[in-house]
Amino acid sequence: MIRAYKFLMRPTVGQSIALGEMLRDHCSLYNGALQERRDAYRHVSRTSVRYGQQSAQLKEIRAFDAECQGRWSFSSQQATVRRLDKAFQAFFRRIKAGETPGYPRFRGVNWFDTVDFPEDGDGCRWDSTPNDPVTRVRFQGVGHVKVNQHRPVVGKVKTVSAKREGKRWYVIVTADQAAPEPLPRTGSVAGIDMGLANFLADSSGGFVPNPRHGRKAAASLEAAQQALARFPRVLRDKRTGNHRRAVQKVADLHRKVRRQRLDHPHKTALALVREHDVIAHEDLKICNMVKAPAPKSDPETSGGFLVNGAAAKAGLNRSISDAGWGVFLTILHAKAESAGRDVIAVDPRDTSRTCPECGHVAKENRPTQEKFHCVSCGHSAHADTVGALNVLRAGLARRTAPPGRREAPSSMRGRSHVSIVQEPDTR
Repeated sequence: MIRAYKFLMRPTVGQSIALGEMLRDHCSLYNGALQERRDAYRHVSRTSVRYGQQSAQLKEIRAFDAECQGRWSFSSQQATVRRLDKAFQAFFRRIKAGETPGYPRFRGVNWFDTVDFPEDGDGCRWDSTPNDPVTRVRFQGVGHVKVNQHRPVVGKVKTVSAKREGKRWYVIVTADQAAPEPLPRTGSVAGIDMGLANFLADSSGGFVPNPRHGRKAAASLEAAQQALARFPRVLRDKRTGNHRRAVQKVADLHRKVRRQRLDHPHKTALALVREHDVIAHEDLKICNMVKAPAPKSDPETSGGFLVNGAAAKAGLNRSISDAGWGVFLTILHAKAESAGRDVIAVDPRDTSRTCPECGHVAKENRPTQEKFHCVSCGHSAHADTVGALNVLRAGLARRTAPPGRREAPSSMRGRSHVSIVQEPDTR
């Protein structure tokens, strides 16, 4: 099992400058490799340049530009070139699948924020001594940087990455661990129904409120963005101190919301994994749920369009994205695998319209968003609780089905058994 750890680094002023130069030079290498591929395809009879060819040129590049490219780790530069190669592989894969291709783009200095080191000890060294209270990580060309290690790294360190977020620097360490000891069995099972009024409802009648971090920060973020937009174009080009502080304030607000959205799913998923042996959830197609409605042409007006509810759908999409269901499910599956729990995804169709008492399915069973009232037997309950009960029953039925009939839902197919869990930095 591969687990990722993210720690805050405490570089000195000189080390911060060196880390910034490392990002800048790797960004230049990425853009140069992309330019070579573009030129070779456009001007040399549609020739494709492969990763092996560009990796073989690194030795000459390092010798030619010893002051910039020559002082950094060779393996980290290979990882940057491989990163571009993966972008092209994804581009061609999307073309074959008939999806929007998304050709790899050049990276600006602020868009390139991570340098990867594929192996501990090759250009970097994770130095975590049990008797030393201070943990350090060494990067070639930078030196030993202090790390605020808030939890121990279990297992053998495999890769190390340096990442910049605003003015802060983080180190991301991946470690290869043996399968952890499963948690003691509790004998409890639960089904969960995710929503917007409540983040989730469980089959026992409990609710987890929706924190709505994005909506709460919307006013502050709007004010900060308006203050940033007031700067004239001339001042923006000069990058004055006030402009940089306005940019930093917007970035800090976005970062706070992102960390809150990551912290809440971690705590919610951990509570579920500790309390229940089996957890069933809806197999939601979130990408389809947040799609904008297709425009409807007005046959009576040339070039006109009919009302299609795009504005209302945009608000709903914003609320779904703010809830972060996809992140929560990813974290839940990873934590359950570490704890030896079973997480089952079931088909969400009619889960909130089926009566858990008599099994009657009808649209009229749910007269309002929160109320469920069976028109056949008269059973009444909260609609989300009814949905969670039906999800649990479907999950248990699928769990006890013969192996040949346990086909995974479409969104779970191809899920790797390797768990990569990045713990949030809650400071």
